[in-house]
Amino acid sequence: MILLQLSAGQGPVECSKAVGLALKTIEKLCREKGIKLDIVEAIEMKERGCFKSALLQLDSAKNTEAKLLAESWQGAMLWVCQSQYRPKHKRKNWFFSGQMYEVNDTQLDKGVTFQTCRASGAGGQHVNTTDSAVRATHTVTGISVRVESERSQHANKRLARALLFQKLEATKLEQMTQQEKTRWQQHWEVERGNPVRTFKGEKFTLIS
Repeated sequence: MILLQLSAGQGPVECSKAVGLALKTIEKLCREKGIKLDIVEAIEMKERGCFKSALLQLDSAKNTEAKLLAESWQGAMLWVCQSQYRPKHKRKNWFFSGQMYEVNDTQLDKGVTFQTCRASGAGGQHVNTTDSAVRATHTVTGISVRVESERSQHANKRLARALLFQKLEATKLEQMTQQEKTRWQQHWEVERGNPVRTFKGEKFTLIS
């Protein structure tokens, strides 16, 4: 399983806009390369097309293609553009980041229990009368997620697995000591000054 986490970090709305533009670009690339893309979770801002973060799952017949694409979006990235939210603002450099995870599904499943249940809310008769929703629980930590966005139980299980992995990674970060968090923050600041990719303008054109 290949996962790609896009994040605006603690940056302003312009950084969240960069994440939204990156997401659209990745969706286009996946269509061109025949890579299946699922948006596992997306934290939207109130501004249209802006995302604080997005967790993506990429699958392809040859898993190396999905991995290579995800790897190309890993690291700190820079979007150079005049702010459309603050036209008179002098700053034009907006940073966001990408992190790829290659997850062994079998290894992850060893510590996870899956339960099926009926999906709730809108979705038609099919959704409301079948046990298509899936709850995944990590037995050691008790962390649990519920997914019902897809119509099939199999698809929801796959997304639940990905979402649970992301929650476990987030928990690890929260449990870091202050010293570790400081070191991580310093690393992030260094990465900001050396972007692996740079985009320019409202069309989000890759320039390096």
